[in-house]
Amino acid sequence: MERTPIPVLTVQTSPYEDQRPTGGGGLRRPTGIFESQRNYLPNFVQSLLSSVDLRDRQGCTMVVGSDGRYFSKTAIEIVVQMAAANGIGRLVIGQNGILSTPAVSCIIRKIKAAGGIILTASHSPGGPGGEFGVKFEVANGGPAPDVVSDKIYQISKTLEEYAICPDLRVDLSRIGRQEFDLENKFKPFRVEIVDSVDIYLNLLRSIFDFNVIRNLLTGPNQIKIRIDAMNGVMGPYVRRILCDELGAPANSAINCIPLEDFGGQPPDPNLTYATALLEAMRGGEYGFGAALDADGDRYMILGQNGFFVNASDSLAIIAANLSCIPYFCHMGVRGFGRSMPTSTALDKVAKVMKIPVYETPTGWRYFSNLMDSGRCSLCGEESFGTGSDHLREKDGLWAVLVWLSILAARKQSVEEIVRDHWTKFGRHYYCRFDYEALEPRTAYFIMRDLEALITDKSFSHQQFAVGSNIYTVERTDSFEYIDPVDGTVTKRQGLRIIFSDASRLIFRMSASSHVRATLRIYAESYEKDPSQHSKEPQAVLSPLIAIALKISQIHGRTGRKGPTVIT
Repeated sequence: MERTPIPVLTVQTSPYEDQRPTGGGGLRRPTGIFESQRNYLPNFVQSLLSSVDLRDRQGCTMVVGSDGRYFSKTAIEIVVQMAAANGIGRLVIGQNGILSTPAVSCIIRKIKAAGGIILTASHSPGGPGGEFGVKFEVANGGPAPDVVSDKIYQISKTLEEYAICPDLRVDLSRIGRQEFDLENKFKPFRVEIVDSVDIYLNLLRSIFDFNVIRNLLTGPNQIKIRIDAMNGVMGPYVRRILCDELGAPANSAINCIPLEDFGGQPPDPNLTYATALLEAMRGGEYGFGAALDADGDRYMILGQNGFFVNASDSLAIIAANLSCIPYFCHMGVRGFGRSMPTSTALDKVAKVMKIPVYETPTGWRYFSNLMDSGRCSLCGEESFGTGSDHLREKDGLWAVLVWLSILAARKQSVEEIVRDHWTKFGRHYYCRFDYEALEPRTAYFIMRDLEALITDKSFSHQQFAVGSNIYTVERTDSFEYIDPVDGTVTKRQGLRIIFSDASRLIFRMSASSHVRATLRIYAESYEKDPSQHSKEPQAVLSPLIAIALKISQIHGRTGRKGPTVIT
């Protein structure tokens, strides 16, 4: 019996002016906007698909996944229906719609897909009152570069119609191939539902020595670990890889069931939100702890008794211990990358190893270009994102396995490894202060006035006395990046004040939200003397923060008494 072809419809719509991707081809908004505003999601998906040239789009393969948050299943159905109507030949989708961001990158690269669509708002809250997002990955498995994001936005502003097959239904729970005949299409549209973990797990097997990690977790000198998936996408990955594959007890993994609202907590792996993990680690029972965010690209490391490893230190320590990872022994190390706000701890390691460091704006797409050109092997950001050239995305579980490999090789605790690193390279005291949910105009004017102040000639070599500390301004700028690969210039990526003792203050607006603004202040101070390495970061950095508050006047101009989050 012949199947009746599924009709392809053209639906009239009106454009939205606010669908500019915030970076990496991603649109993140309150979930209510996607649910309540007519055609809001279809408009953006059509703009995204139309950004791919027609000849490249027809018959191509794309990958689709989500972090499981509220509205994901509805959104996946719309994406599938629109991909079919727009000439995509095949979609590869994780079972039940679940795929971590690193897994999407992995599959795109493995099957040489044209790109991918990830339904995630990263570490932002889920549920009906939370946030939802759509992110576009390009053919290298990385975030869309700015030129693609700009193209998507330009299309979105004049969009008058979109194509969809509203009668097309896919069973996301059934692994295997499903085919659909469409009207006026010569070839059937194909959907392949794949195991969410398999392909990514095989990649990790080629990078690490699983026997070494397994012995650490199950051998005579085993350590107990605690891994918090924060009810995001990483639950199935943690259970399958760390428990089933590497032998960690099942109770090592907590919050491993993906929930639409992430259990009512922001799935953000930091000391503010990963409180269950922090309390468990403080008890002293576990030697290693980690938390992973909603889509699996960010992580946090804790040692016994809750010893915290900040993301900048983690990146530097990984760089200094790459010889523990078979992948790097085989591939070599060509260069390091860090975002500008990330501490300069990595630079100290690179100098000793005689390896170049690339300082980029915040955003993984800048690292992708460096890695594609063979310049960069390891990179990271202060926002708990680290990765290597095995993918074109940051990769939280990869970072956890790196740390476990280092622990196995060095036979030391997390704290011992960190303190040894500080003794050899010095300690970079570092904190980030987030002022969230600001009125956008207020945040804009704070940054505008601050830029005018610090770039004025009279500010150069100015001295600030705070208690017994005297800080002399050595240089200031509005950070600008020239891509060494293609010469692309990216301006206005944060304000920097660098003092004569190498201390830094950085002010930066976050581009991750639309309705409200986040202004971040970063403070960094370097200490070589090991006898001074056990102080509280906020105590060491308090004079710098006093300077930041004085020159920005952020409390007076926002009515705030302090930051929302300190990391």
